[in-house]
Amino acid sequence: MTIYHLPVPATSRMSPRLLLLRLETIYAQITAIAGPFALLFLRLPVALTFWYSGRTKVEGWNIFSLQASQPYLFEHEFGLPFPVLSAHLTAIAEHILPVLVILGLFTRFGALGMLVMTTVIQLFVFPDAWWNAHMWWAVVLFAVVALGPGPISVDHGIARWAQSRPATGHRA
Repeated sequence: MTIYHLPVPATSRMSPRLLLLRLETIYAQITAIAGPFALLFLRLPVALTFWYSGRTKVEGWNIFSLQASQPYLFEHEFGLPFPVLSAHLTAIAEHILPVLVILGLFTRFGALGMLVMTTVIQLFVFPDAWWNAHMWWAVVLFAVVALGPGPISVDHGIARWAQSRPATGHRA
């Protein structure tokens, strides 16, 4: 990374224009250094929340082995259709999507899936939790969908690898 230093004028007073240019340079340096970490740290809290929720739905480490209480909760507490299927799909999604988001692998897909789950949870499961939980999840997940995972991600590594390979023509 190249750090640019703007020349300081010989006079003791700095013009507003030069001050703004210096501030822009400082802000650009901060973004270059902190930006990749910000995009990584943006992904972690919501992904971990979903992961821990998924852990409560299964027996041991087998994500296909639901706890016996889960279909009952999905039917009687949450009022969701197809409670056994809904419970299984939720448990699987709450394990796979957060891992994708944390690793930065198919990140936008994983974040979009978690955003859809947040919407379902808000509308059908816990409609009173918008201000204290779901709004924040939705904002973070939308940012991840819009901005991508950043350079600290498997997606970024794959993109760099793909760009480094020579272009080959396809023959029929």
